[in-house]
Amino acid sequence: MDAIEHAPGLHIRGFQPPLRLSDFRLVAFDMDSTLINIECVDEIARAAGRYDEVAAITEAAMRGEISDYKESLRRRMALLAGVPEAALHQVAEQRLQLNPGVEAFVAACQAAGLKTMLVSGGFSFFSERVRQRLKLDFARANTLGIAHGKLTGTLLQRPWGDIVDGAEKRRVLLEVAELMGIEPSQAIAVGDGANDLPMMGAAGLSIAYHPKPAVAAEAMIAITSGGLDRALEVLRA
Repeated sequence: MDAIEHAPGLHIRGFQPPLRLSDFRLVAFDMDSTLINIECVDEIARAAGRYDEVAAITEAAMRGEISDYKESLRRRMALLAGVPEAALHQVAEQRLQLNPGVEAFVAACQAAGLKTMLVSGGFSFFSERVRQRLKLDFARANTLGIAHGKLTGTLLQRPWGDIVDGAEKRRVLLEVAELMGIEPSQAIAVGDGANDLPMMGAAGLSIAYHPKPAVAAEAMIAITSGGLDRALEVLRA
């Protein structure tokens, strides 16, 4: 189904606005380039002087040109082995910012009674900061291996695995929905890259924020200009 331009920079597909935000119970957000303005792995690489090589892999993965996200992340992590832990703090303090409209959109979801969740292929070092700042209910992300004050170039094994990829994002959304006693159709998924498509496809409403073309082609709401709060132009409390 083709998208309709509801307003400049705001496209919709498959529904007649407005939708009631309070008809949904859960919203799941990607983090890098969705809630925040950066790709954390790229910025760590920038701080370490390895930006070009790492960013090229990130872009290819986001466009869907590297189908195995886990392998793409492992390749990037290996390039960061030996980077001082201080580089993480530098990125968090100097580079990481919330994207425009994020606080307004999250607050609207919370006011409408939705549970809020961050599910990221990025790193818990950053996701916990974002979760606390936005007062999100849940967060899942990858945990960086650190030894003797330096990155090991690996990710720690967690009870669910070591890497949050597209399949894990979808699984977490479905699991949390089940634990809440709701249908996946009562969930909203928000993302921008190819590894967000599985959870966006499982949710009742998918929102793409400044997305890659493959994601814009699938999303029910695609925001290509302005902030994330533009979704509220087609959603009401």
